[in-house]
Amino acid sequence: MTQWAVAATDVRKRYPGAAGVEALASVSVEVPRGRFVSILGPSGCGKSTFLRCVAGLETISSGDLRVEGVPVQGPPDGMGMVFQRDALLEWRSVRRNILLPVEFAHKLVAAYADKVRALLALTGLEKFAESYPRELSGGMRQRAAICRALVDDPKLLLMDEPFGALDALTRDQMNVELQRIWMETRNTVLFVTHGIAEAVFLGDVVMVFSPRPGRILETIEIDLPRPRPLALRETPQFGEYVRHIRGMFQNMGLLDEGARAASGLEAVR
Repeated sequence: MTQWAVAATDVRKRYPGAAGVEALASVSVEVPRGRFVSILGPSGCGKSTFLRCVAGLETISSGDLRVEGVPVQGPPDGMGMVFQRDALLEWRSVRRNILLPVEFAHKLVAAYADKVRALLALTGLEKFAESYPRELSGGMRQRAAICRALVDDPKLLLMDEPFGALDALTRDQMNVELQRIWMETRNTVLFVTHGIAEAVFLGDVVMVFSPRPGRILETIEIDLPRPRPLALRETPQFGEYVRHIRGMFQNMGLLDEGARAASGLEAVR
């Protein structure tokens, strides 16, 4: 059995058409099982494209991409995904939203009752199982979306800027919540973000992508103890990681005034 949850070798992605946009250029990486990997880069750099390729939602143009040793030719078995928007169905209760993947897979819903209860307890949503999405805050909706992604015990969890639409305070709270959930489940996580501090806070590793066409500039091991409280962001060691990554983007001209807004990068969050 392979030791890699995800393995990419010289992965390239070019969109067809007159412009022939090259989204990914020679991406190679090996992700061990059970690691939390933050994927960081400016807007349009291909990080979300790479995530969609891993998810089997897009095909690569060339190279080799495998999940658990199997070439990706469609959504892999044992995968969950969380998007920036929670995509909850407004006419279904929280519990029934969480059960959607089970229903889509034509599995026995009753067999997942205990799992749903455990996830609701894990995310603090026990009292909201029969509530509807319109009755929840933004953070609660995203917690429900995370429950939905975890209901079938995925080995691999893909998260595409899941907290990007939240206010800063709620986002910080969700960072702490996600870390706690991950420490309970120990899935392999690929987490796309624009936030430098968010990437460092959550990740065992931060993969820094270049501007388009995306390639991995550096893979940074984050040697910080867990669980990580928000106060850790004020420490010199945390600050060193943030300054190092910020310096990389400054050297590319992405964090000066004007360029920062275009890049989408968040230097201090």
